[in-house]
Amino acid sequence: MIKIIFSCVWLLFLSLAGQAAETVRVAGSTTVLPIVSEAAKQYRESHPRVRITVSGGGSGVGIASILQHSADLGMSSREPTPEEQARLDGQAELIPVARDAVAVVVSKAVAVGGVKALTLDQIAAIYRGEIANWKQVDGPDAEILVIDKEPGRGTRHVFAKAVLGDERARAPGARLVAGSNNEEQTIVARSDSAIGMLSNAWLNDRVRSVAVIVDGEPIPPTLEHIQSGRYPISRDLLLLVPRNARTEVTDFVDFILSPPGQKIVSQVGYLPVQ
Repeated sequence: MIKIIFSCVWLLFLSLAGQAAETVRVAGSTTVLPIVSEAAKQYRESHPRVRITVSGGGSGVGIASILQHSADLGMSSREPTPEEQARLDGQAELIPVARDAVAVVVSKAVAVGGVKALTLDQIAAIYRGEIANWKQVDGPDAEILVIDKEPGRGTRHVFAKAVLGDERARAPGARLVAGSNNEEQTIVARSDSAIGMLSNAWLNDRVRSVAVIVDGEPIPPTLEHIQSGRYPISRDLLLLVPRNARTEVTDFVDFILSPPGQKIVSQVGYLPVQ
């Protein structure tokens, strides 16, 4: 009798263990976050035992979380720095899941006031404080509110490298420093004289992009120009997958790279890689 009871209890334990959720923790770039969040939502429908938690913090956080083993997947909207890459070597694989552009954005009033396109030199002069009023670039007579981003953010990294020539370059003309895409989008939308940098997918009627003038031609940050490479501030959106990652982790990455996952990439405004 005792053996029968023990066997039943053991079978119940195995049954419950089999139903326990496997958790996949994802952290990092707020640019990549919309892709992973929507993918997690759809993936759960066909994999109810897998629980996927997604948090932001920026690309620096995504890379650090893999180095510190505090996440199962890292999200980054920039390549690792040489120092980060040296620490990552042998520990994680970088997998592109989408393509994106860093748009140079202005308040709606600035765009309506006549600023439709800028050269990289003009944008750099604005961020260095050498151009301080929109009328100096054929815009309204208004002091420019220059918004920078936190140093660890991938968007800032890519923007500074393309515009200022160094991903760590200072921006002495900046008066505000934003964190997430959502925060910067809100600041630009509430101002009538701002300039900032945002993922192309975060544009709306109140936060408009200006074209970047290349060889005399204005190039807007469209998906077509991202794909062709003509827009000069483009990037891969990456997942950092640790070596020897669990099956639950690699299966989720495979889903993002599959046709349904790449459809999500398009739906949230980025360019698929498959």
